[in-house]
Amino acid sequence: MDNKDYFVHESSYVDDNCEIGTGTKIWHFSHIMKNCKIGEYCNIGQNVVISPGVVLGNNVKIQNNVSVYTGVICEDDVFLGPSCVFTNVINPRSFIERKTEYRRTVVKKGASIGANATIVCGHDIGRYSFIGAGSVVTKNISDYALVVGNPARIIGYVCQCGNRIKFDNNVAICSCCNRKYEKKDDIVAEI
Repeated sequence: MDNKDYFVHESSYVDDNCEIGTGTKIWHFSHIMKNCKIGEYCNIGQNVVISPGVVLGNNVKIQNNVSVYTGVICEDDVFLGPSCVFTNVINPRSFIERKTEYRRTVVKKGASIGANATIVCGHDIGRYSFIGAGSVVTKNISDYALVVGNPARIIGYVCQCGNRIKFDNNVAICSCCNRKYEKKDDIVAEI
C-alpha cells in the first residue's frame, strides 16, 4: 500500500496486503480486508465491506451498504447499487464453518446490479447485463439481459449504454447510441 494515488476516508480501514489502484476513492466507515485487489478509478461508497481476496476491476462503482464477500470478482466498469447483497455459501449455518465451500461469483464487464438485489453465489452475471432493483439471482445471467423478480427472469435486453433494446428479426439497434445487436438462440452479441 505504498501508492498514495488513491483516497481513503479517515473513518475507513484498509488491511495489509491490499492493492489499490490510482484514482480510487474509499468513503466513510468502509473496511477493505486483506489480500484484496482493487483497480483504478473505483468508487467505494459508505459502509462497504470488501472481504479477503475479492478482486475489483477498474472503474467499479459500489454504492453504500454493500458487502462484497470472498469469492466475488467484479470485472471493469461494474456498478453495484445500494444495499445489494452477495452470498458465498449455498447452505450457511452459524455453527458449521464452510469456508472451504465458498462459491465463485463473477460480475462481468459493464454489468449493473440494482439496489437491494440479491446475488446467490456460484453464478455469473453477464457482460452489460442489468439486474433490476430487488431481484434475486439464482442462475447465470446472459450478456445484455435485463432481469427482474424473484427469482430473476429475463424481461428484455439492454445496450452497452444501458438503454433498453428491442429485437426485430433477431436484430436490434440502440435508439441512443446506434450500437447494433444480434440474437441467436437467446444469446445476444454486438455486431
